[in-house]
Amino acid sequence: MTRPTAKEVKATADIAGVVVEPEVATRIANSIGPVFDAFAVIAGTLPFDLEPATFLVVQASTATTKKAMK
Repeated sequence: MTRPTAKEVKATADIAGVVVEPEVATRIANSIGPVFDAFAVIAGTLPFDLEPATFLVVQASTATTKKAMK
């Protein structure tokens, strides 16, 4: 994946239903851009076994389990 542009950040936020002004999208893109640059060297070499959304499923299941134990 390449460094996201402000336009891509805005589009992603819009899809998620989060209102982001163009100036904020630019700041987000500038803030996370260096991380993408740093990982560009190893991009495509790391295994990607689980999609990130799985984290939310696990968290929700853990929260439900903890409530049931009380």
